[in-house]
Amino acid sequence: MPAVTRVDPKSVFSAEEWRALTQRSSLRGCLLVLHAWGTIAAAIALVTWWPNILTWLIAVTVVGARQLGLAILMHEAAHGGLHSNQKINEWIGQWLCAVPVGADLASYRSYHLQHHKFTQQPEDPDLSLSAPFPVTKESFKRKAIRDLTGQTFVKQRLPLFLALFSRQRTTDSEDSHESFLSSGADKMMRFLAANAALFGVFWLAGAGIWYWAVWVFAMATWLPLVTRIRNIAEHACTSTSPDPFSQARTTLANPIERLFIAPYWVNYHAEHHLFMYLPCYRLPLAHRLLREKGLSGRMTVSDGYRDVLRLATSKA
Repeated sequence: MPAVTRVDPKSVFSAEEWRALTQRSSLRGCLLVLHAWGTIAAAIALVTWWPNILTWLIAVTVVGARQLGLAILMHEAAHGGLHSNQKINEWIGQWLCAVPVGADLASYRSYHLQHHKFTQQPEDPDLSLSAPFPVTKESFKRKAIRDLTGQTFVKQRLPLFLALFSRQRTTDSEDSHESFLSSGADKMMRFLAANAALFGVFWLAGAGIWYWAVWVFAMATWLPLVTRIRNIAEHACTSTSPDPFSQARTTLANPIERLFIAPYWVNYHAEHHLFMYLPCYRLPLAHRLLREKGLSGRMTVSDGYRDVLRLATSKA
């Protein structure tokens, strides 16, 4: 099928508005990455200083959401949005965002741009993430239980780990599109090396136990669940019409949802698909301008993730 229709920003925004929307800040991009790791450090410090079931649950959910945040910032780097210097953008996106959570920037960029080119069409490599919806509540409950009990983590990560010991190594063309993970022995080696270094940092900080009890546990439980919810929110139960305004969803996340589910403005997915090279921190402005121009009526917009899940689980 042909590529999706692109919206000419000049037909929507004034020159002044477009300049404001496209203004990038390398400093702000770097600060977002620092914020992600700082939030992770603060959550670990909380449970280290006051270890109890409540602080542990807070730490696991916050860290799991920031692990997703690192993947989101890798996505920002894939669009060249973390730093104006391409080499710095690639290094930050790869080593500080992608590798610690088991992703690879170059592999991700390759298929993600295909997703933008063929959104919600048969050639879309992410179509399998949205096509099954809506499902029944029971079906989603089973999926959520698999996520929260680590079954999804084992299903996705164990084959990648076992590939290290297999004569038949996986290749880039076999990358997993279930989320942001990448296969290949070299990528798994980088993931393991980065996490060994991370464990060393935890251990030196006197928090070695929390590397396993929070960082790894969050990656095995909360991260798969919020990744699933994010995938559902972005395209499930949206229109397959040629109108590019309706092919992705914006979810009006509240502060709690942004903390535990949708960091770094990932909820403004419709705006991202319409103008994919806008910095993530300009997407709220894009949403406001589109609403003021009366164009939000053409968009798929949900009032929070509860509404998204209600729609995604509406099958009888």
